[in-house]
Amino acid sequence: MEYTQLGRTGLKVGRLVLGTMNFGPQTDEADSHAIMDAALDAGINLFDTANVYGWGENKGRTEEIIGTWFAQAGERRDKVVLATKVYGNMAADGEAWPNHDKLSALNIRRAVDASLKRLRTDRIDLYQFHHIDRSTSFDEIWQAVDVLVQQGKILYAGSSNFPGYKIAQANETAARRGGTIGLVSEQCLYNLAERRAEMEVIPAAQEYGLGVIPWSPLHGGLLGGVLKKEAAQGRRASGRAADALKDTKTREQIQAYEDLLDQHGIEPGEAALAWLLTRPGVTGPIVGPRTAGQLASALRAVKLELSEELLASLDEIFPGPGPSPEAFAW
Repeated sequence: MEYTQLGRTGLKVGRLVLGTMNFGPQTDEADSHAIMDAALDAGINLFDTANVYGWGENKGRTEEIIGTWFAQAGERRDKVVLATKVYGNMAADGEAWPNHDKLSALNIRRAVDASLKRLRTDRIDLYQFHHIDRSTSFDEIWQAVDVLVQQGKILYAGSSNFPGYKIAQANETAARRGGTIGLVSEQCLYNLAERRAEMEVIPAAQEYGLGVIPWSPLHGGLLGGVLKKEAAQGRRASGRAADALKDTKTREQIQAYEDLLDQHGIEPGEAALAWLLTRPGVTGPIVGPRTAGQLASALRAVKLELSEELLASLDEIFPGPGPSPEAFAW
C-alpha cells in the first residue's frame, strides 16, 4: 500500500479507503470481518462508516459490526484510522425527535457518544459532517467539536457532500475562532463520469488544505465493466448504472470507455480507481467491497500506472468541466 498525508494534517493514510456501507445490508458480519482483515493485511488503514449505515430499522448496525471486529483483537484499533459521520436521523421509523439529527451542538455530542458505544472504542479519528445543516451556524458546530477534541473523543473533523462555499465558510469560521483546526477532509461524489466536483469543491479543498476522499468511484457500477459483464455473463446492470444506461449517449460513452480499456488490457473498474489516484488533491477513493474478490481488484489499482496517452483518451470520453471559474464564466 502507498500512503499519503490526509490534507494538511500529519496523519498518514493509505491511497485506498475501505468503505463499509455494505456491511450489514449486503454483507453479513462474518464476511464483513473477513474483508476488514484482508484490508488491514493489505495496508489499508482508513476505514470509513456513518452512524446511519445499516439503514431503516437497522441504522447503526454497520458501526456495530466494526465494533465487534475491534473487540476481537486489541491491536486492530490502533492500526485503523477510524472515520464515521453524523447528520442523519437515527430513528428507525424515519420520524426524528427534535434535536436527534443534523448538526446542533446537542446532537453532535449525543451522536458521538452513541457511535463510540457501537464502535466499542474511546475515540473517533475523523468525525465527518454527512451533509450541510442550513439551520446551525459553524460557530456552534465548532464549539461542539472543540469540546469533543478536548475530551479526546474525536481528533479531526471532516465534511461530506459540502459545496465549495461551505468548505470556505466552515474553515474561515474556524480560523476566526482560533485554536480550531477546521475541516481536514471532504468526502464527495467524484469519478470519471461525474466530474462536477472539479468546478468548486476540489479547488476549495485544495485552497484550505483538505484531503479529498471520493465516494462512488465506479459511479454505482457504471465504470466497473457493466457492458462487458452484461455481454459475457448476462448480468444486467441495476440501480444507478441501469438508470444511466437507458440514455443512448451514456451507453455509447460507456461502450467507448470499455473498448478503450480492452485495447490496453486493463479492467475498467481498476482503471477508474487508478484515474482518481492521478487527480490533484485526491487522498484516496472509497472502495466498498461486498466480497474479498472485489477488494483484491481494488488493490491492484494502486499499482496501476496509466499512460499520458490513455489519460488523454479518458478525458476525451469523459471531458471534465475545465478550470474554475473559466468553466462557467465564459
